[in-house]
Amino acid sequence: MAITQEVQDYNNQQTPADQEICNLLANAIASGLPEAESKIWHAHPVWFLDGNPVAGYSKLKGNVRLLFWSGQTFEESGLQNEGKFKAAEARYTSAAQIDGQTLQRWLTKARDIQWDYKNIVKRRGVLERLK
Repeated sequence: MAITQEVQDYNNQQTPADQEICNLLANAIASGLPEAESKIWHAHPVWFLDGNPVAGYSKLKGNVRLLFWSGQTFEESGLQNEGKFKAAEARYTSAAQIDGQTLQRWLTKARDIQWDYKNIVKRRGVLERLK
């Protein structure tokens, strides 16, 4: 699936170095999860499978954060726990730090390992595993 215009607009707002990271991540996610829907969600690019957020990235001060909503369950040493639920992240300051094979493995796990964030409010903060 191609990168949507709104995601490309987000990327274009970044500095040249961060834009390179964002474009690389967007292309990798779009090709690794072609069935996913992408949109700007809470001001950042996020990809959804059946309405459930699975991957996205955001510009932080000093780096670009790649986030997998179910990433703690991936059991990957390259991802750091983020928040109180099941999310995990990797942070990049240059595109050269992104390992394409590792990223594709994480994207496969993002499809195969999912927690139900779509219904977290309805379940009062309780996550249930979907896959």
